[in-house]
Amino acid sequence: MMNLLGTILIGFVAGLVARAIKPGKDALGWIMTIVLGVGGSLLASWGGQQLGLYQPGQTAGFIGAVVGAVILLVLWGMLGKRR
Repeated sequence: MMNLLGTILIGFVAGLVARAIKPGKDALGWIMTIVLGVGGSLLASWGGQQLGLYQPGQTAGFIGAVVGAVILLVLWGMLGKRR
């Protein structure tokens, strides 16, 4: 439970960092950016740990969370342009 809460908190920060470093204009609100950041964090943390790339609590997990959040932000932006 505590590990999940930590991942969500890291996802919150990762979403904010991802928004700051993602190129281009972002029409998303802050809440959606944070939600996508948490989703990216959960996905990247789970995937990275399953692949044996890092263990819970390592710095690579935060980097993975930011990368996951950026990927989700880019995908969300691409889906938004299609509508």
